[in-house]
Amino acid sequence: MASEAFGTGGMVMNRVVENSMIVFFILAIPAVIGGLFAGVNVWARLVGRIGMGLVMLLGGAAVNASFLASGADYATFANDAKFAWVTHIWREVVPAKPLLWIGLLVVLQALMGIMILSGGWPTRIGLIGAILFHVALGVFFSWFLTAYAAVVLVAIVPLLRAEWRAEAHAAHPPIRHRPA
Repeated sequence: MASEAFGTGGMVMNRVVENSMIVFFILAIPAVIGGLFAGVNVWARLVGRIGMGLVMLLGGAAVNASFLASGADYATFANDAKFAWVTHIWREVVPAKPLLWIGLLVVLQALMGIMILSGGWPTRIGLIGAILFHVALGVFFSWFLTAYAAVVLVAIVPLLRAEWRAEAHAAHPPIRHRPA
């Protein structure tokens, strides 16, 4: 159950988690589709960028902020981690000061989302941050998060590549020769 996954909170927490997951998937679907086709279509790159920025900003930062506001303590979040040391460290550190650690997570996710949405070099830095974040989720936490991270990474990496290529093409436009 959702309340078991995020500590105490009962029915209120269940509704928060359910609503958050709906918001997350509404944002993630266009982000993934746009990211996959970002290299071949400018509109797909834009949809991927906006989608991924909103995934990090609303699906990540806002959702975690709502969990904090609803009283979630995150104590059991790492119970299904692949490594016992991750579970142990998580239980020792995060539940003791959830406002600090989850608050920091919220700030970082919001910063990545804003950077991704802003275009240019901030977008690329934000996408690199999102890639690192999802790699860490996939490597250290549950198998569900590994599957989620794999799907998101399959979209973020081509999106980052398309953003880099678009910037390179803008800096060095092709020379067009006119017939004499």
